[in-house]
Amino acid sequence: MSEKIKNVVVLGATGSIGDSTLDIISRHPDRFNVLALSGHSNISKLVKLCHQFSPSYVISTNDNCYGELNKALTSSPTQVLSGNDELLKLCQLDEVDMVVAGIVGNAGMQPVLAAVEAGKDVLLANKEALVMAGDIVMKAAKQNNANIIPLDSEHNAIFQCLPESYQVGNTPQDIDKIILTASGGPFWNRNKNTFSEITPAMACAHPNWDMGRKISVDSATLMNKGLEVIEAHWLFNLNVDEIDVHVHPQSIVHSLVCYKDGSILAQLGEPDMRIPIAYGLGMRSRLTSGAKLIDLLVNNELQFLSPDYDKFPCLALAKNAIATGGTSMAILNSANEASVAAFLDNQIPFTAIAEINQQIMQQSKNEAVESVDHLIELDKEIRLQTHKIINNYGVKSA
Repeated sequence: MSEKIKNVVVLGATGSIGDSTLDIISRHPDRFNVLALSGHSNISKLVKLCHQFSPSYVISTNDNCYGELNKALTSSPTQVLSGNDELLKLCQLDEVDMVVAGIVGNAGMQPVLAAVEAGKDVLLANKEALVMAGDIVMKAAKQNNANIIPLDSEHNAIFQCLPESYQVGNTPQDIDKIILTASGGPFWNRNKNTFSEITPAMACAHPNWDMGRKISVDSATLMNKGLEVIEAHWLFNLNVDEIDVHVHPQSIVHSLVCYKDGSILAQLGEPDMRIPIAYGLGMRSRLTSGAKLIDLLVNNELQFLSPDYDKFPCLALAKNAIATGGTSMAILNSANEASVAAFLDNQIPFTAIAEINQQIMQQSKNEAVESVDHLIELDKEIRLQTHKIINNYGVKSA
């Protein structure tokens, strides 16, 4: 008897996660149906995807783009929606089986929570949902029997190395610690004294992974790995001292689980996001993904190095935020989003990202997380504070 075709909502369909997800779905039309797509302002790509996959719904989270999107799909059977409220309703429709959360940044927090509260299978590629609201999201997942499968290559690797009976959100049994690997980014071997000369184009040229600009900069500062440590803290219910980071420049070993008996299980593969996404879409079953099998006779050098917290202080800031708890993780995330955006806009130098993040952490009051509305207001407040500091750097936009 054939399996029921799953209706999938792809959030952030025009980004890199959306590209990889839709590539896999197109390889398995007997298993998946694209029920809905969301995008922000890349309307031409969103229209092209609608013609290719014929979703029942498409939505732009940018209200200003509704007219353009609606006009382009006038003769299409796809229903055009707009705005955040419609996006949240979409994630909770009865016919939705699976939500792929590929929206980058804080904007992805509410849709993830909406899907979890509706008890959906959530394939999570949005770090900020857990960094900002990890306690709220994980409690909601348990209360509503929602499955969360991480799509970040590192967390997905950990998930693959845990027993099949393991449910995300529980404390894994019989483990000593987990090890998240980091490529080190494009500046691992660069002299720290030259960091002030780094341009946005240089920071976005990742040596191994094809990622968006914001995530690429986070990888360059190692903040991406710091956010992943926070994410792992919530996903696997582990203390910060049970989560190690090893720099692994080859990006072949995607993460490791160290068991109490001395065994270490690792997941290896090409640096291709289709591998973890296929594992997520398959709900632990192995789907063909289009990724090639890695040749270990060719890729036969595996290095593991300690992180350099002096050159990359953002990683330490993230670990400190976990230890502090409360709103500190959300504060760090909001400050980082604003400072990275300013760097990409040539308003501040590369070195200012960590400096501003640290300053905001030091001057902001840490509180208990009360609600998503509390976090949304906090995000606005922290961004205002961060922009004030950014303006004092006095570097004009190019």
